[in-house]
Amino acid sequence: MNIKLLLTGKTTGEFLKEGLADYSKRINRYSGFAVEEILVKTSSTERIHVLQQEADKIHGKLKNSDYLVLLDETGEELTSTEFASRMEQWQQKVSGNLVFVVGGAYGFHDDVYKRANYKMALSRMTFTHQMVRLIFVEQLYRAFTIIKNEKYHH
Repeated sequence: MNIKLLLTGKTTGEFLKEGLADYSKRINRYSGFAVEEILVKTSSTERIHVLQQEADKIHGKLKNSDYLVLLDETGEELTSTEFASRMEQWQQKVSGNLVFVVGGAYGFHDDVYKRANYKMALSRMTFTHQMVRLIFVEQLYRAFTIIKNEKYHH
């Protein structure tokens, strides 16, 4: 199983890019891992048009066998240990790729919610979509170190 992180919009800020690169490299020691940005060019500022274009791009990146996890404020909140346990379960049960998606400013189109296998929230606090990227990859790396019983978690 490979893991893919889809990001709606371009990553801005050098510290975010450096952090993503660092944790991506670390994660690749445990599993194939790729980060892809989904860029939507739209002249419309209407929410539904933006959501539809993002949904089309997300669906275009998925295979039927992929397990889709949305990082969404309405999702289940997990501790780092619980997330590691969930990752172990997914590694054993998912036949395709494990795909995580960070949505855009408006969240996700209903079609993306319908396709999702699971929704997960990083926190009850609100973070920028930019910060969520770095926070999530750190937690993904932490999950692997918990699974392998390595020192990083403590």
